[in-house]
Amino acid sequence: MARITAPEIARKKQTGEKIAMVTAYDAAQARLVDAGGADMVLVGDSLGMVVQGQGDTLGVTLRDMAYHGRCAAAGLSRAHLTVDMPFMSYQVSVAQAMKNAGRLVREGKAQSVKLEGGARTAPAIRAIVEAGIPVVGHVGLTPQSFHAFGGFKVQGRDAEAAERVLADAVAVAEAGAFCVVLEMVPAELAGRITALLPVPTIGIGAGAGCDGQVLVYNDLLGMDARFKPRFVKRFADLDAIVRDAVAAYVAEVKAGTFPAAEHSFAQDSSKLY
Repeated sequence: MARITAPEIARKKQTGEKIAMVTAYDAAQARLVDAGGADMVLVGDSLGMVVQGQGDTLGVTLRDMAYHGRCAAAGLSRAHLTVDMPFMSYQVSVAQAMKNAGRLVREGKAQSVKLEGGARTAPAIRAIVEAGIPVVGHVGLTPQSFHAFGGFKVQGRDAEAAERVLADAVAVAEAGAFCVVLEMVPAELAGRITALLPVPTIGIGAGAGCDGQVLVYNDLLGMDARFKPRFVKRFADLDAIVRDAVAAYVAEVKAGTFPAAEHSFAQDSSKLY
């Protein structure tokens, strides 16, 4: 089956088909997301928090992203693969951004790359697109800038801030991004941006008016009962299921009831001397 391309994603805005994106980090996750029918898989630098257990995304390296991108690509047969460009892999210069985007395509098997930031990131986006690499934009709450924002806070609540977010989204689209992630912005603002942009918007904590939505694999499956952000809907509760399964395994090992005969191998008596 052919993989979904960036132009196909972009055309969904015209056809009115909503875009389903899931953030995943390895081949097993990507295979299940792909089988579930998602249009896009994002290998996010959120792996710093979800996989590595850090408090933010800032320590994630380009090598980390290439590795996890390559792993996720191995599990895909249909969904489009986007890989995040991590902190300081594109901010220093346009030349740096182009080189590192190319590395994520070559080593990380990305079909497109995602850059955080609005107008300030537009020159890098434009150059990467001109080099033949599709780009996903990302405005609103950009986690790599959480120190500047004073934390993980909703962006664009007042009129002035809303205009900045809107201007950033326009700048990213004009620079050539084929779709734009809107993270943690008021639903009304996300609707305005979606109506204005010629390319699809993909929301996370941005309301139902976007052209698509993205959730992290672990979040939509409820794999961490401690993590309860407002924008997440849990479509399963695997935290409890996994804990109960492991507890049952531990109990059987302690009791000596696992492995049973059906889990063991018999010796071939004909081979004995």
